Amino acid sequence: MKRIFSLICLSLLSAGTVHAQVNKQQPIRKEKTGINLSLWRNIATQRTDTVGSTFFNLGIFSAMNRLNGLGVNALGAVVGRDMNGVQFSGISNMVGGSMRGVQVAGITNINGSNLSGLSVSGLVGITGSYAQGVVLSGLANITGDNSNGVIMGGLLNITGEKSAGVQLAGLANISGGDFAGVTASGLLNVVGGDMKGIQISGLGNITGSTSVGVQLAPFNVAVHAKGLQIGLVNYYKDKLDGFQLGLVNANPNTKVQMMIFGGNTTKLNMAARFKNELFYTILGGGTHYLGFSDKFSGALFYRAGLELPVYKQLFISGDLGYQHVETFKNKDYGFPARLYSLQTRINLEYRLPKHLGVFVTGGYGWDRYYNRNANFDKGAIIEGGVVLF
Repeated sequence: MKRIFSLICLSLLSAGTVHAQVNKQQPIRKEKTGINLSLWRNIATQRTDTVGSTFFNLGIFSAMNRLNGLGVNALGAVVGRDMNGVQFSGISNMVGGSMRGVQVAGITNINGSNLSGLSVSGLVGITGSYAQGVVLSGLANITGDNSNGVIMGGLLNITGEKSAGVQLAGLANISGGDFAGVTASGLLNVVGGDMKGIQISGLGNITGSTSVGVQLAPFNVAVHAKGLQIGLVNYYKDKLDGFQLGLVNANPNTKVQMMIFGGNTTKLNMAARFKNELFYTILGGGTHYLGFSDKFSGALFYRAGLELPVYKQLFISGDLGYQHVETFKNKDYGFPARLYSLQTRINLEYRLPKHLGVFVTGGYGWDRYYNRNANFDKGAIIEGGVVLF
């Protein structure tokens, strides 16, 4: 029994001695951190695989684990993890983790995770996840997930998910999810989800879901519009809780009708009427503004109005209109080369079966000079015609 006990004690003692020797042979390695003066990736005062932080970095091209402080490089810098501080590079800054602070590069800033602060790049700014603050790029800004703040790109701003704040681009702003704030571009604004705020573009605004606020562009599109759509053509797919102001205001239920009519102003006219439940707009043209006895003259006109039912197939409507007149060769006989007319009308329309209606119109118009504040003519308007489709 004593012999067995002695063997057990000897075994425990031997195991402890081996464990102590192993621990003695594998000490914890602590790399130096602090200042990184670098000519190139591995020609530096600090190893690339240092597990600590760099507080000051100066070089031509540098690579480091983490930057907590100031980094200045003639060409560029690569930070494996996070950057907290200020980073300047002539060509590119690349951070594998998150950036908090200020980044300035001649060509590109690339952050693998989040950005919080100020990022300025000559061409492209790329953030893998979330961007918060001010991001400025000469060409494009790309954010993988969400963005919040001021994003300005010379051509494009692209956000994969939600966006909030102000987005300005020379060409287009694209948000894959919701957007809240102000987005303005030279050509196109696209929001995949809901938009709350203001969209302004040189060509079109597109909202994939609900637009709450103002859309201002030649072409505006939303699934559900709450607020204002102002443009040449405004379209909503499902529902409108607001107002459309444009040459053509449309939705899937809009009726496009042809109007053929004559009158005492422009004698023969043809127009397209875009009619919704209450409101309508009319675009058209007419001939012989001056009369059949004179040489050819023509006009283009736009009208917007409101229609209400009176009794069964009888409807009354009122509209305001603008008309541009060209007198062509009549200008050689003492007439102005061109005029404009401001007009108001009351219309009475009776709907016949098979997509046919007849109407009569009474109104008043003021024909005016473009180059002086005076009337060329004014008087009553009397018209009548048919509506097809």
